[in-house]
Amino acid sequence: MTPPGATPPTTRDRVVDAAVRMTVELGWSRVTMVRLADEVGVSRQTVYNEMGSKAGLAEAIIARELDRFLGVVTLAFDEHADDLVGAIRAATRAVLELAQDNPLLHAVVSATHGADTELLPLLTTQAESLLSAAQAVVTERVAPYDVGLEPEHLAAAIDMVVRVVLSHVMQPSDPPARTADRIAWLAGRVLRVG
Repeated sequence: MTPPGATPPTTRDRVVDAAVRMTVELGWSRVTMVRLADEVGVSRQTVYNEMGSKAGLAEAIIARELDRFLGVVTLAFDEHADDLVGAIRAATRAVLELAQDNPLLHAVVSATHGADTELLPLLTTQAESLLSAAQAVVTERVAPYDVGLEPEHLAAAIDMVVRVVLSHVMQPSDPPARTADRIAWLAGRVLRVG
């Protein structure tokens, strides 16, 4: 039910929501356009019109999750406008906490058999667009800070931070706060601030 005054979700949003629920509950291999149509209460053709294909559906799911993650990065930088290392620490912690409590991410990463691993490459080996989007947001957010690095070196530093954070999203080794402190320390040294 849509709250009063809120815009009702689009058919595309409803299809993606249903696909996320099914992936978490049943696994990606059991998500079909027919099941989605039944779940959402539309025709199978409507699902195809909205998503194009199952690959298109997978990309839409990943894009929406990426937007959620990049939203917390943006918020962290907004809250630490005068402290780059603090912004990196807060953004990293927020991303790792969101990942820690994300049932879809857990379903994708923990899938260990058959077709259920189909979504994993979109987060790992085929993650160019994910990396590019994350790097673009971080680059935009770092631009106002005076770090004194040549553009090529700054791009390399941002790439390093993004890849390390994504690595911890996929395979955490410590609680989010501890990992965020370590990544912020490393970023501070590379960016020569803090």
